[in-house]
Amino acid sequence: MPAKKRTAHRQAWVVSADMGYGHDRAAHGLEEIAYGSFITSNNYKGIPPLDKKLWRETRELYETISRFKPIPVIGDLIFSTLDYIQEIPAFYPRRDLSKPNLQVKGMYTLIKRGLMKHLTTTLMERRRLPVICTFPLSAHAMEYHGYPEDIYTLVTDTDMSRSWVAMDPKRSKIKYLAPTGRVVERLKLYGVRSENIFLTGFPIPRKIIGGPESSILKKDMAQRICNLDPKGIFTSRYWRTLEAELGVKACKVHKSKPVTITFSVGGAGAQRQLAVQIAKALREKIRRHEIKLILVAGTHQALASYFHAHLRAAGLGPSINNGISIYFKKDRHEYFNAFDRILQKTDILWTKPSELSFYTGAGIPIIMAPPIGSQEEFNKLWLQNVGGGVQMYDADTCAEWLQDWIDGGALARMAWNGYIEAPTHGSYRIESVITGTEFGTQPLPLVV
Repeated sequence: MPAKKRTAHRQAWVVSADMGYGHDRAAHGLEEIAYGSFITSNNYKGIPPLDKKLWRETRELYETISRFKPIPVIGDLIFSTLDYIQEIPAFYPRRDLSKPNLQVKGMYTLIKRGLMKHLTTTLMERRRLPVICTFPLSAHAMEYHGYPEDIYTLVTDTDMSRSWVAMDPKRSKIKYLAPTGRVVERLKLYGVRSENIFLTGFPIPRKIIGGPESSILKKDMAQRICNLDPKGIFTSRYWRTLEAELGVKACKVHKSKPVTITFSVGGAGAQRQLAVQIAKALREKIRRHEIKLILVAGTHQALASYFHAHLRAAGLGPSINNGISIYFKKDRHEYFNAFDRILQKTDILWTKPSELSFYTGAGIPIIMAPPIGSQEEFNKLWLQNVGGGVQMYDADTCAEWLQDWIDGGALARMAWNGYIEAPTHGSYRIESVITGTEFGTQPLPLVV
């Protein structure tokens, strides 16, 4: 039977949750196929007061504990308690991990009290479409409350805890969109049937990629690699490969200064002090216009104010908007759209290994700040395995080691490794699963 022709947009409800940025960021990457825009399940128009209260308490607990993490002793103790509840068990030896954990049982306690029944009913009445959930509780709830169409769960990390899978995975109808090969294998250990698992990659926004042929990404990649390899160490060795893949003569691409570093703070605001520490260490390079630093405060006005105040106190006030940019948007949709544009001109992404780890697939080398939580430890390992990221050294000396990594072509090599080894077209592959169309013929690498 011939493959179906790829169809138009708006094929599914996309349902997220405002729990940090990770789940909304994944939903943002699917907006081209979402009916309307993505729906934030804990903050949508008409949400019942009880639902809003239960969701708010869950989110506030997570963000409060995340902010405690940098505090010596007490922070580690409090955070380790939460992390234990949502811990990802060791993968080896392979064994049956299908027994529900405490977190899953807690989710179903809330669901049985009616959590998300209103949203489930509302979507059923408006239009019966497949639904893609980027937060596990949302998928569990919609199945429990009888949503009749296909339910997909998009996993937002490179590995996953048992909480992502339904109470009874063998009988559950939920299907899974896996960003990595390790997630595929983990789902099997958790008891999910193989026919309900699809390896797709993470949905990097299409406006960064530019279609199946990656027209936008290849242009941005060519410029980024030249920025990150001023001495031509990487490009001189691989120019034939670069020319064949990117369609340009690497040595002919105009090199622009400064190198742009984007530091992205997580949704809970942890590691804000690190951003200021980096700015201080790079002070002279910023003043000489060798480096441009973008500090991403996301949707948190208080965090943007923190950056302004501490940069001024450090004598960096005149650099703001002239070497240092502080990026803030009140609206989450505006934030994600503008962040896409920032990433296109970013040469180096500096962040904890959150869901942003997947953006190495867009050819952006990632410097990893210390991970927060079990899932970020696994993201860190994945990034190292694909060769798209590296753990940061001491922030106070970053002007030195960053320059060494640029001069030696190491960051250019990481950009290339991420582009080649990590999935790039997740949003297109997910659409192909939802619509039953074909996308590409090359299998995704099963990087574990």
